[in-house]
This record gives sequence, structure tokens and C-alpha cells, in this order.
Amino acid sequence: MNYGKHETEKKIKSVNSKAKKYTSRVFLAFLKSLFVLCLFCLVVAGSIGFGMVKGIIDNAPDVDIATIVPNEYATTVYDSAGNVTETLVTAGSNREEASYDELPKNLINAFVAYEDARFWEHNGIDLRSIMRAVKGVLTGDSSAGGGSTITQQLIKNSVFGGGMEKSFGERLERKMQEWYLAVKLDSAMSKEQIITNYLNTINLGKNSLGVKVAARRYFNKEVSDLTLSECAVLAGITQNPSKFNPVTGQKANSDKQKVILQYMVDQGYISKEEQEEALADDVYSRIQDVEIVTKETSTPYSYFTDELVEQVQDAMKEKLGYTNTQAHNMLYSGGLSIYTTQDPAIQSIVDEEINNPDNYSAARYSIEYRLSVTGADGTTTHYSEENLKRYHRDNGDSGYDGLYDSEEKIQADIDNYKNSILKEGDTVIGESLHKTLQPQASFVIMDQKTGQVKAIAGGRGEKTASLTLNRASNTLRQPGSTFKVLTAFAPAMDTCGATLGTVYYDSVFTVGKKTFSNWYSSGYQGYSSIRDGIIYSMNVIAVRCLMETVTPQLGVEYAKNFGITSLTDTDYNAALALGGITDGVSNLEMTAAYATIANGGVYTKPVFFTKIIDHDGKVLIDNTPETHRVLKDSTAFLLTDAMADSMESSRKFARPGAGPSSTSSSANIPGMSNAGKSGTTTSNNDIWFVGYTPYYTAGIWGGCDNNQKLTKQNGGTSFHKAIWKKIMTRVHEGMSDPGFTVPDSVETAQICRKSGKLPVSGVCTNDPRGNAVYTEYFAKGTVPTDVCNNHVRATVCAESHCLPTPFCPERTTAVFMALPAGEEGATDDSVFAMPGYCPIHTEASVIIPPADDTGMPETAAPGTLPYGPGYVSPNAQTSPAPTIGSPVQVSPGAQ
Repeated sequence: MNYGKHETEKKIKSVNSKAKKYTSRVFLAFLKSLFVLCLFCLVVAGSIGFGMVKGIIDNAPDVDIATIVPNEYATTVYDSAGNVTETLVTAGSNREEASYDELPKNLINAFVAYEDARFWEHNGIDLRSIMRAVKGVLTGDSSAGGGSTITQQLIKNSVFGGGMEKSFGERLERKMQEWYLAVKLDSAMSKEQIITNYLNTINLGKNSLGVKVAARRYFNKEVSDLTLSECAVLAGITQNPSKFNPVTGQKANSDKQKVILQYMVDQGYISKEEQEEALADDVYSRIQDVEIVTKETSTPYSYFTDELVEQVQDAMKEKLGYTNTQAHNMLYSGGLSIYTTQDPAIQSIVDEEINNPDNYSAARYSIEYRLSVTGADGTTTHYSEENLKRYHRDNGDSGYDGLYDSEEKIQADIDNYKNSILKEGDTVIGESLHKTLQPQASFVIMDQKTGQVKAIAGGRGEKTASLTLNRASNTLRQPGSTFKVLTAFAPAMDTCGATLGTVYYDSVFTVGKKTFSNWYSSGYQGYSSIRDGIIYSMNVIAVRCLMETVTPQLGVEYAKNFGITSLTDTDYNAALALGGITDGVSNLEMTAAYATIANGGVYTKPVFFTKIIDHDGKVLIDNTPETHRVLKDSTAFLLTDAMADSMESSRKFARPGAGPSSTSSSANIPGMSNAGKSGTTTSNNDIWFVGYTPYYTAGIWGGCDNNQKLTKQNGGTSFHKAIWKKIMTRVHEGMSDPGFTVPDSVETAQICRKSGKLPVSGVCTNDPRGNAVYTEYFAKGTVPTDVCNNHVRATVCAESHCLPTPFCPERTTAVFMALPAGEEGATDDSVFAMPGYCPIHTEASVIIPPADDTGMPETAAPGTLPYGPGYVSPNAQTSPAPTIGSPVQVSPGAQ
């Protein structure tokens, strides 16, 4: 029995062993096959990859690698009539070549340390940097840095036109060819030649191409004279000339400068002491924001072209994925044809009126002044207009505001200042003076239906250089009351259920520690509608609308939808309704916002060009503007109708002489429907008017560049509306007036202007100031159903017009205002509040006859008691139950 069991176990073990051997053989065979297959795939893939790489390299541009010169063609700009307006010549037209010997060692070392630390050792490409860049891409580490060497960047900019491929495959192909050519270039050209060519071609912002021009542009000196701190400033620009520009991006450039100086220490180019000396140098005080770059054309670009340049480069970066340098190179050397939206006839009108001295009551000057003095001890001191201001303050000249009445007075003041600071042995080594006419103005006009900007003016006075300060598009100023429509009234009616007739109580109003007041001196008005708030630009109504109906959060959201991009996280407050925002807005964005209302509530991003054709005749960009709906068409019309009323001469419904006047009548265009809103900041630093017709929307800003108040001496606060009217009148000459079309979504109803509700006949019509009933426009479905409860009718003594006592011999009825609880201060409505009891006919003034046997006076009416529930002391203020009237609303044609 045991023997049989043992034999069975042996057989089982033998079977299992054979099975394991068979499985091992099968698995080994599978592994061999898999290995052969993988090896085959690798060989095939390698062959294909090698063939692809070889093909890409074989297709690399056939260039004389030792004499790399970019192929550059002029770009031509056309206006809407097909006229050539500008020629943007090749990028090298304002480039000046510096030799290697002219370049300071610190300048070369600064660029090498930051851009390509192994520049002097590698053979054109840096495998370590490439692997680091690949790792950064794979891990999402944006701080890992790029893999391009200085040699590659020179190849990319010179051979590949800046690298302008649209697809990943094209970029990969270019990168491989770039590596191949970089190695080839490194063997054919010395490192000194490569770094010199690179520094002579890079874009350093402010239209400064190459380090030689940049040294003059930013420091007004030759490149060979640059200090270590100045070299680090220039090296910090090239990565992003817009962001790190030392004039407009000083903080970002300063941070970059510190990094570069540390790199130079780490790589042994400078000592720690040299680094500390460079960091202690107040280099940014010497950077002069002046245009000393060689001009690309015989005359400076227009303000329109200035903005066009920025718009085109932005479009290339956004739509084609170009970098700053790529977009710049393509614009100036790509041989493009740019078709703009500029209307030459309209632009001519705008330029004439903005620059007409007869349109201004003042012609003063602000200055930018620089003075550099080397003392007898060898130290150099730099002075600016800020030092000049301090000089006036120190001498007790509290009235000095930085503005001068004439050029002669400027020179006399500077001479006096120099005499006060110059000492024996001092040498003036540099001095510059730039004068700017004040007050300044900007103007934008666009077609609201297409978003096409037809003309702009970025300033008043002679334009002496290209790409200068453009007050129409690149300057942010406080918008004042023009913001009321965008942040308070528009969202209130569009989203929150308010109507043009909705009333708020105009009286003392405080939010937090801020008490808001109106711009006019005629006092608080009491119940006032949104229409009133627009026509008469009532501050309290706008603020109460924002805080009681809209909320600042919704107001900011609407402003952003209107295209305002300059709002910050600190703007969520009550002052938002009045344009009291942190950074201000640009005229271009304000005009586009109002064009949204003019376009039935649809925002269209303003465009300066329609299409760009490349050098080969292909469409590079078809510039169809972005659009989105912001308002219902009914809301847009309601706002338009109220703003049209603001341009008609009228006074608010109030006692004679007690109501404010409409704010925009001086801008009214004769013979053409127009609507608009004015804006003036609290201290009269900024004045605005933005308005539109059925054809065009236009915005004008006025003010002083350095925020001096617009006193009478500085031009006053009304010249802008007159200029707007003159320009728009000339633009619309010969055009028919189609009016503003009433959309099907709007209906009309009669309401009371003091409540915004349905009127009570005989009550609202008998307001002490006149008939308070008028016809208002409403979005369909929003006509009120409640009746006015702000007017009340009561019986009064015919003689005193106060509530009657039992002793008043004659009585009549009168209409009064029911005031809201908790409101303080006198208003135009409080004058007509329910009165007290008659002070004439009191118990003391009447002879009471003897009582009969019932105890009642013989003349008392049956059923009354002289001191019973129907009578209150004449000194009491309690009113008898009034007859309820109806709410009031402001009429579109308010008087």
C-alpha cells in the first residue's frame, strides 16, 4: 500500500517537472521573440528617425554661415482709403553697429552670465541646457530656463526671421536646423564675432535695436562708457522688452538686474564688492525717458500708428504665438502690408481741432529737466524737475505747481535754480529740457458697429518722436461720473430689476467713513430717479444705486464686460460708482465701453487694422474683432434715451432755481441725434465726455499730465465738450439723422417721477412743483403695477395750509411728500413734507360758547369731541391718516 502511494507521488512529481520545463521553454521563446521584435522596432525607428533628422538637416537654409544677414523688407501701412500712411522700415534702420572693442567687458559678461553661462566653452549648442529645458517642460517647471544658446538665438533671429512657425512640427524642424546651423556657425565664426553680432541685433525695448542705440536711449551715453550697473540693466531687458523695460517696467527690471549681478558673482566675472557698489548705484534716476533713437522715417509716427504698432504685435503674439522679439522683427522686417481702419478725413478733423489753440483758454508748459554736474572733488550729481520743485518748496513758493506761462519763464526759472546749486569748480556735463503744452487732451472715435477705430489723438501739440506717450490708449486717468452708467445704472436695470423710473433718496449718504455729496450747490433733491441720476449726474443717486441695488462686485463685473481691464481688487467699494478707482482707465477703453451701449449692448473690441498680408501675398491675420453681449438691447436703449436727455438743456423737477441743470447740453450736435455722459473728478484733475450718434462713438479726456487741477488759469473744466461738439459736428456734416431706433423689447407707460410707480390721478398731478406725471420707457414686463406712495393728499386749513384743528373754520386739500424714515437733512422734498397742525386756529384763539345740557359746545358738530380721538394738540407732529398717492419718477423730458 505504501509502495503504491510512493510510486504515485513520483509520477505526479515527474509530470509537474515536465510541465515546468515546457512553460520555461515557451516563456523563454516569447522573450526572445519580444526582444527581436523590440530590436527590430528600434532599428526601424532609429532608421526612420535618422532619416527624418538627416532630411531636416539637409533641408536647412542654404546660407553663407560666415556672413549671416537677416533678409529684411519694409512694412507698408495703408489707411481705410488705400493711401500709404507709414513705411515701417527694416529693423536695422535705427540700428548702429558696435565693434567688439567698443563693448565693455561687463556688458558682454552680463549677457553671457544670464543668457548662456557656457558660451565660451560649448560648440554652439549646450546639451546640459537643452536637457534642463526638456526636464522643465516635462515637469512643468517654468523656472528651469530655456535651452537656446546665444549662438542659437543669433541664428533664429538672422536666418529664421525670429522663428515664426505656427505648429509644433514646424517649430521642432526649425529647432533641429537651428542646432545644426549653430554648430556650423560656431566653427566658422569666432566667439567674439558671435557675441558682437548678437548684441548688435537684439531688441532692447523703446524701439532700441542693439546695445549701442539702447545705451544712448536709456543713458544718453556711448556703449563703451556704460557702468557695471547700467550693463546689468540692459542685460535684463532682452528676455521681455515690454515687461522689463527700465522706463515703464522699472521694478521688474530692477529685480532682474539683481539676479544678473548675482550670476556674475557666482561665475567669477565680478567681485562681491563690485556687486555691492553696482547695487548701491541709483541707476534708474539717470534713465532719461527721451527719444534719441534715430528716426525710422523723416517724420514721427502718428498717434494712430503708435497704437497700431502695439496692436499688431499683440495680435501676432496672441493669434500666431510669437514672442515679443519675433513679433517685433516681423513687423519691422517682414515686408508686411497692414490695412488699417484709419479714416483720413476724420483723422484730419481730429488733429485740427485737438491742436487748435483757439479751443483752449490756457497755454501753459510742464517740463522734464535733467542736469548732471561734476563737482571739483570729482563726484557727479544728477538733478531733475523734482529737485526744481523741491527748490521752490524750500524757498516758500507754495503756489508753484510745475507749470509755466511761457518758455521765457521756464528758462528764467532754470537759470535761477542753476545759480543756486552750482559752485565754483563745478562742471555741467549734461543738460536737457523738454517742454510739453498743458492742459493736454486725447480723443478717440470709432464705429460702434464694427469696432473700427477711425481716428485718435494722443495729445495736444507737436509730436516730435515716434512711439511716445499716447494719452488716448496708454495713459490711465480717473473716469469720474462717466463710470456711473457702466458700474451702477447699467447693471441695476439690466440684471437687478430697476427701471429708469426707479427712485433713490438724494440726501446725506454715508458709507463707512465716507460721506458722499453732489457736484452742484443747489442742495439735496429728495426722491430722484435713475433717469435723473444720468441727466443731472447725481452722485448720491449713483452711489445708492450701486450699494442698495447692484453691489460693487456686480458693478466691477459689468465694467470688465464693458472692456475695462484696469480695475483692481481694491475697487470693490462705493466710490466705484463715481469712478473713484485705483488706477484709472484709458480713453480707448472708455470709448469702447460706451460704443457697447451705442451698439445695442454688444461689446466689440476696438481694432486698428482689418488684415495683414505677408511678403508673399498671403493673409497673415484676418482681424475680425471679438464681440460679446453685455446688455440687453432694451437696457442699451434706455440708457441711450436718458443720456440723450442729458444733452438737452433742462433743469430737474424741483422748486424754481433749486434743481441742477443737465450736464451735457454744451456738447449737443445740431441736427443729429446724440447721447453721452460727462465726467469730472472731485479735484478737477480730469474731465471727460464720452458720447455717440447713430454712426460713431467718441471720447475726449482733458487734464494736465502731472495732475495739476484744472483751475481757470490751467484751462478750466469745460473746453473738452466744446471740442467734442466741434469734431463730431464736422464729422457728421451731410449725414442724415436716423435717430436712435426703439427696439421691440421696449414699451411706454405713465408714471410718477417721485416714486417710479403708477400715478394717482389728482395727487401726483398736483405736486406743489407741478405735474409729476410723465411717460417713461420700460423694458417689456417691467412696467410697475404698484401706485405712488410718496405723494400723499391731506385736508388742511385753508388759511394756514397746515393740518386742521377742530377750530379751523375753512378747510381744503393739498398734496405733500411722505419722507423715508431715517433720512437726515433738508431736501427739496422735505420742503413739501406733511406739515404740523394749524398754529392760527387753536383752542386759545376761539371763544367757546356755553355748554348745553349735554356738555357739548353749542356749535360743535354732532358726533365730534373737541379733545377726543379725532383731535391732537396743535404742537404734535402726528399726521392724520393721509390719502395714499403714487410714486414719482423723472421724466425723459424733465424740465
